[in-house]
Amino acid sequence: MRAVQVTRTDGPSAISVEEVPEPTADGPFGPQVVIDVHSVGISFPDLLLSKGEYQLKPELPFTLGVDFAGVVRSAPVGSGLTEGDRVAACLGHGGASDVVGLGADSVFPLPDALSFEQGAALPMNYLTAQFALAERGDLKKGETVLVHGAAGGVGTATIQVAKGYGARTIAVVSTDEKAAMARRAGADEVVLVDGFRDAVKELTDGRGVDVVMDVVGGDLVTDSLRSLAAQGRLLVVGFTAGAIPAVKVNRLLLNNVDVRGVGWGAYAMVRPGYMRRQWDELLPMMESGVIDPPIGKTYPIEEFGQALQDMEERRTLGKSVVNLR
Repeated sequence: MRAVQVTRTDGPSAISVEEVPEPTADGPFGPQVVIDVHSVGISFPDLLLSKGEYQLKPELPFTLGVDFAGVVRSAPVGSGLTEGDRVAACLGHGGASDVVGLGADSVFPLPDALSFEQGAALPMNYLTAQFALAERGDLKKGETVLVHGAAGGVGTATIQVAKGYGARTIAVVSTDEKAAMARRAGADEVVLVDGFRDAVKELTDGRGVDVVMDVVGGDLVTDSLRSLAAQGRLLVVGFTAGAIPAVKVNRLLLNNVDVRGVGWGAYAMVRPGYMRRQWDELLPMMESGVIDPPIGKTYPIEEFGQALQDMEERRTLGKSVVNLR
């Protein structure tokens, strides 16, 4: 079968499609679900893995792919899955291949209303958003969430999950094209990153927002803290801007605000059943249409590296997806 492989950690340009053996129902750690993969999502960890910069460092060569969707070929007895089920799934790496074998804990039912492309856009981004907002952000109905990087995969997921919890969303973007994507995802208001602090102050009548979801980092952090209402929470999710900012803790005293780390993978991967509980929390939002992942560009398997390059250069809108079938 085909698999998107890293044979040397020289970044997206070094990625290649190789022939590798298909997985079997008896995996290295016991019985596993075998899935015929239709679509694979492009995720930031894939980019870091291709460079050897991720916290997870698999032995070379290894297969990329964190999020994917497809059809169950076979499943262990008692897994709750059967041949022919439409599913989405996620794992640390290895999803970007024609067939994948993995544990049932990381495989989730995909509602019929969502395509395989949308299924491949769901797991990492939407489970991260749910973990950030509900587990780390203590989001309550009626609160306001400011979303940085709002046109990207995590950003659009955050908008929709926040809406599902009954929150108001303010999207922060850098271009008019990205503003359109944030609106498509369901943002209540959209502001440009230049001058976002003043725009937020105006939109909230000077009160500020309850939660800031920050996947960007860099020099946005100070104005993000200043945009929080009393007892607001700044959620640190990532650093797509490249720079890891420092926080002057005296700012936390001034308005009784928090900075909270959001490390979904480190938390979820060591708690069996946790991701499935998250998914079950999101299923009503999928079925009602509140969660409707906006797909950006799609690529063939041979252009996986190009898809990562486009992500690195911040040319992506929504979730980029590679189609295998």
